[in-house]
Amino acid sequence: MKRLILAGVLALACGASALAQTVKVGIIAPLSGPFSSNGKMWEAAVKAYQKIHGVQAGGATVEVVWRDLADINPAQARALAQELIVKEKVQYLGGLYFTPDALAVGAIAQEAKVPTVIFNAATSSILDKSDHLLRTSYTLPQVSVPAARYALDQKLRTAVTLVSDYGPGLDSENAFVKTFTAGGGQVLEQIRAPLKTSDFGPFMQKIKTLKPDAVFVFGPGGPPTYAIIKAYSEAGLKQAAVRFIGTGETSELDLPAIGDAALGLETALHYSPAHDSAMNRTFLKTAAELSPQVVLNAASVGAYDGMAVIYRMVEVTKGQRDPAKALAAAKGWQWESPRGPVKIDAQSRELVQNVYVRVVDKDAEGRLRNREIKTYEMQPDHGRSAALQAK
Repeated sequence: MKRLILAGVLALACGASALAQTVKVGIIAPLSGPFSSNGKMWEAAVKAYQKIHGVQAGGATVEVVWRDLADINPAQARALAQELIVKEKVQYLGGLYFTPDALAVGAIAQEAKVPTVIFNAATSSILDKSDHLLRTSYTLPQVSVPAARYALDQKLRTAVTLVSDYGPGLDSENAFVKTFTAGGGQVLEQIRAPLKTSDFGPFMQKIKTLKPDAVFVFGPGGPPTYAIIKAYSEAGLKQAAVRFIGTGETSELDLPAIGDAALGLETALHYSPAHDSAMNRTFLKTAAELSPQVVLNAASVGAYDGMAVIYRMVEVTKGQRDPAKALAAAKGWQWESPRGPVKIDAQSRELVQNVYVRVVDKDAEGRLRNREIKTYEMQPDHGRSAALQAK
């Protein structure tokens, strides 16, 4: 049955008009439910991109069709992708917040030959699922390796890792441990917390007794991340001179709820709204004008640059349905993003980009922010991409 469904998807997708005046882009995003703030952020970023760059590319009008996927649900993700391809006749897919959903859609993208741009899901191995997948967010090894290098640059010699026990957390842990130990650091313990953990107090007390120079953290965002930072603060680890080094734990969405407990926390990530560039200021200004209630964080540029890649493919193919030509146009493409210089690696289809070490402080108006303090330039994936290059 599955093969018959996919065969139908392929037939309908390839049977659409080759010279469409309108190119449809289907975006699967969490527009409702516990992660809806991220979906709304994607909407704001896409609107900002089209306001700045227009709705025309390659002689065609680019129309965005949204579908809501509130939580991790691979079966529903697959069904939404099929609906977008068969009924809406989209030429491109985008979005996908969670790894299991991206993996499910990857199979559809491969069968139907639909170029698909991942805006967020960050497990390194996802792009192995299909050669029609590209990514404009980041991978956990891509940001965890610079985090480890930063710890070494700071002369920190011992660390404990505390990560959520699922794919992205393990990617992050493995990359940090490998890099930190290769540079002469010692990992005293590797702690993996179940994904639904809400009380991190016992973990932080254990870390305190181990007396490391730093704790490297990966949390899944939302309430578990608040709980990690709360436990770090309440255990007195900052006062005990245990540095907190993470990735995306200090999201701008969460900083108001975390409050001053976030001050001084250091993270390595690919973007902060505090990034100082003319292009970023234009992006922020446009998004604020169109979506004044939306708070932007690092996920926003995944959507903004996802649209840039889709526009690039539409432009080169002149709006025609030509997946091979579209993908070839994206591979190796370089451009300037609100986050800085970026390019799609021609072999891995991953984004190569700067990774910034950020520290939480307050701006002139007293608002918490992630201020960039160090740049590790043009970082590759360090996971899957490194393995491909080694072959």
